[in-house]
Amino acid sequence: MTPSQPGEIEITDQLERRIRKPVDLLRCTLSCVEIAALMLAGIAASATTTGVETDIVGASRRLPHALLDVAPKVALIGLFILPVALGLQLLLRRQLRRVAEAVATGVLAAAAASVADDLLRHAAVSRLYDAIIMSRPGASHVAAFDPYLVGLVAYLTMISLVGRQSWRNALWVAVGVYSVVHVAALNTTALSLLITLAAGRAIGLAVRYGAGSASQRPGARDIAAALAAAGVRATAIRRVRQPRTGVAGSRRYTVTTGEVTTVEGATVEGATVEGATGEGATGEGATGEGATGDGRLDVVVYDQDQQAAGAVYRLYRSVRLLGQVSRNAPLSVDHEVERRALLSYAAEDAGAPTPQLRALVRVGPEASALAYTHHEGTTLANRNPGCSDAELRQIWDAVSRLHAHRVTHRALTADRILLTGDGQAILLDPGDGDVAATDLQIRLDLSQLLAELALFVGPQRAADLAQEKASPDELVAVVPLLQSVVLARSTRHALRRRRDVLPALRKLLIAAVPDGAVVPVRLERIRLRTLLTMVASVVAAYLLAGELERASLASVLRSADWRWSIAGLALSATTYIGATLSLSGFVAARLSFFRTMLVQVAGSFVTLVTPAAVGGAALNVRYLQRKKVPAPVAAASVGVAQVVAFVLHISMLVVFAAIAGTTSKTSIQPPRWAYFVLAGLVVVALAVLALPAGRRLLRARVSPTLGQVLPRLLEVAQQPRKLAEGIGGTLLLSASYILCLAACVAAFGRSVPFASIAVVYLTGSAIGSVLPTPGGLGGVEAALTAGLTAAGLPGAVAVSSVLLFRLLTFWFPVPVGWVALSYLERKHDL
Repeated sequence: MTPSQPGEIEITDQLERRIRKPVDLLRCTLSCVEIAALMLAGIAASATTTGVETDIVGASRRLPHALLDVAPKVALIGLFILPVALGLQLLLRRQLRRVAEAVATGVLAAAAASVADDLLRHAAVSRLYDAIIMSRPGASHVAAFDPYLVGLVAYLTMISLVGRQSWRNALWVAVGVYSVVHVAALNTTALSLLITLAAGRAIGLAVRYGAGSASQRPGARDIAAALAAAGVRATAIRRVRQPRTGVAGSRRYTVTTGEVTTVEGATVEGATVEGATGEGATGEGATGEGATGDGRLDVVVYDQDQQAAGAVYRLYRSVRLLGQVSRNAPLSVDHEVERRALLSYAAEDAGAPTPQLRALVRVGPEASALAYTHHEGTTLANRNPGCSDAELRQIWDAVSRLHAHRVTHRALTADRILLTGDGQAILLDPGDGDVAATDLQIRLDLSQLLAELALFVGPQRAADLAQEKASPDELVAVVPLLQSVVLARSTRHALRRRRDVLPALRKLLIAAVPDGAVVPVRLERIRLRTLLTMVASVVAAYLLAGELERASLASVLRSADWRWSIAGLALSATTYIGATLSLSGFVAARLSFFRTMLVQVAGSFVTLVTPAAVGGAALNVRYLQRKKVPAPVAAASVGVAQVVAFVLHISMLVVFAAIAGTTSKTSIQPPRWAYFVLAGLVVVALAVLALPAGRRLLRARVSPTLGQVLPRLLEVAQQPRKLAEGIGGTLLLSASYILCLAACVAAFGRSVPFASIAVVYLTGSAIGSVLPTPGGLGGVEAALTAGLTAAGLPGAVAVSSVLLFRLLTFWFPVPVGWVALSYLERKHDL
């Protein structure tokens, strides 16, 4: 706080000494993506990269011997002396903390590289290690990463060589020489060097973002001076708290000019802006009718060090949502400021009640500032009690003025709707919107407004307002857009705490639509569950590739006894009979056995692209609905089948585990990690049950299912024939899979007690149903292989048996399932 003197500015400011730069986080993320891409490229094209590596090594060996003799010394001087000299220079400038942080980061990065190199020697990731070092002869002891080079890059990243062109050139030359020397000496590979450089940069950026950098931001006095150059002379400037839904990477100030501003119609009398264009944008008109000000301005400062703020989140939203749905924002501060100025002028031209942009100025090379007319009032978020019907109409009319000129706000949260004392509604911060907006963007703006109003005044009043102000055609277009995924982040968070608000609002609006003719609209480019499934599938494919490398599919088929293989294939076909009986037994309606079995076969194709426990259930529900079974009854019937299957699965697992444990020769000894996993699951379950929030979440997830399943289960229990059919089909399904696995083991001339086979299958199946990968891919193979090995089979035989089992039960039915799915779709059964 600087006390005011005559003719001086009263300043209240508090600048952060250290700040986190979002651009560092973005660059760190990109470096991590680069590392992953290099590793995947090494795995996918190991043969090609090995050839390229050989060419590089051969070319480097053809270099003159004198150069190869001198190069190591030059590299030694460059990579040891230059960083030390740079550190000494900074110490002479009394930047001790900066040097200490850089050295500590370098040591941390070198240690991390050493640990990563040791982990890569583990058998589970041996293929990745071989791809990085190109797995050429004599390279078994080559380090995947160079700890010193990783530490050096992290050290230089922490120091930051921006503005130090000579130092940067010298160090890059030293790194290049060092790389050539190591490749020539066969101590490392080109791929390893690239990953090493990216890893050092990623670690340095991560530490720099976490620890923060020294702030170079301009203070309040600099901001006041920049505003004075634009004709706005401040008498006081005070920093204010950033609103909950404020713009990421910005600071806010309140500036007092000492001049009273009165707006009548569209004319300002009082404080004026005398600049012309460029840095001192002018404006002599206020926005809105009858708006008043008191000589104060709201100033928003955008700092260059906050460039790319929220870029990772915006990138995620851009990938997940369709182009017109996601709000793309420029990464640079200059473009951000220009866009907000454009939207402010567009809102003013539309006659919408928004704060007038009084000035746009640069505050030195590090920041830009936007100054808006200040309005007194209370935001909707702080309004208690809620607003009146007249004020709700004012809010809707204000938004409608924007939309009439094809301008949207796109951030209509309660913190950005200001209600003045005279009942006016002011829309704050319109800079997230669109100019020349499409119909979809305008409807998205209305859906955000309705959802936010429903949170603060209730779904009934929000629906009444929409029915009063919007036509039925507009409601038909807006209702399908009331999806939480397209709403503002603060609105989504509030709706998670009040899950009943959005469904109630949709229900009320649908009731007002003639004939309820609302067509669903898909706004997501890719669903989050699909994205997770894709990631899990990549991991599963890597695990499966590792298994196939240990035992090729061709050798498995050649060495397997074809008679047992045919028996396994027949048992695999029997599983679809069991699945058919299991479903039809819990449905009161009479179903065609053939068509129902085709649905189960079609599920084998659907499971290829969906998690094991999701795709088949959804397909069965769809089939039952096509057979005129009401949707709630269809969902309940499939739920009953799943619950009964789960209970029988656990019961069979307990029984067979007890039988398998009675004989010491056939007892299964799980690997040590299984106990840790089991202990972790128990701890998580106890933690969820111990916390009130966990119990509420569990109750919210389980109660709807039990509410549907229990009545249907009681109804089926009164029909013994149906109950026997359903339970019998479930038992036949599990027994067929167990016998099929036993036949696959026998195909390689081995035998394992039936009880042990049952325990192994039931355990692997349970793991597969939990994993989000298609058909439990990767996890099932690993679990079954580990189980058979623990049951006494040699590792190679266990891998071959599991591959044959998955081939018969998972891969062979896929093309048949596709044919069945196409046939059922043509017959309108799906």
